[in-house]
Amino acid sequence: MIDHADDLASVQAATERLLHAIGTLDNAAVTQSSRLPGWTLGHVLTHLARNADALVNVLEGRPMYASAEARDADIEAGAARPLDEQLADVRDSAERFRAAAGVPADWSRTVALRNGVTDRAERVPFRRWIEVELHHVDLGIGYELEDLPADFTERETEFLAARFSGHPDVPATTLSAADGRTWTTGGGADGGPVTVEGTPADLLGWLAGRRDGGALTVKGGDLPKLPPL
Repeated sequence: MIDHADDLASVQAATERLLHAIGTLDNAAVTQSSRLPGWTLGHVLTHLARNADALVNVLEGRPMYASAEARDADIEAGAARPLDEQLADVRDSAERFRAAAGVPADWSRTVALRNGVTDRAERVPFRRWIEVELHHVDLGIGYELEDLPADFTERETEFLAARFSGHPDVPATTLSAADGRTWTTGGGADGGPVTVEGTPADLLGWLAGRRDGGALTVKGGDLPKLPPL
């Protein structure tokens, strides 16, 4: 069962970890390459801030972004700002999200995200948690997939496995973590069943497009090629 209040607390804790880590950087770091192709650390930080504001829009019944072009332009426009501005923006936008999510509301209602995607309002805090945790890793400043909270890793693996379930390009696949947990995904493409085994961090990294799957063990076929998120 989803507990949006508990997820909001997790978002806050993840945000504090992120802010502390950003605070150890200097202005030169903002222009350095992140782990996301074509994006500097400044791009990632600006995206995190604008995503918080976009999720405020979602919670308050407005379009998540004015357009895909406006989203991209906002990220590009903010990417080169000095560190103190980036830090303040991430902090202030996170507070705006926390305030909007703290307003009494019908958390069972359906809300609209990007590209025609809808979800229950109660899942929005978890979606924000995903953004903060994975993009903290994307910064490449010492926070790795292995450092993610165990409950987050499990839930995000389950979330992504469900996202690819039945996908026409992914054969039937069983994910098997070293600690004994399993998930199923795919099933819409010919071939399989394939079993993919590895550590929780490596499985999540592969599902989330953060690792190439080279550390995983595959049985019953080749490692499936996952579509982009």
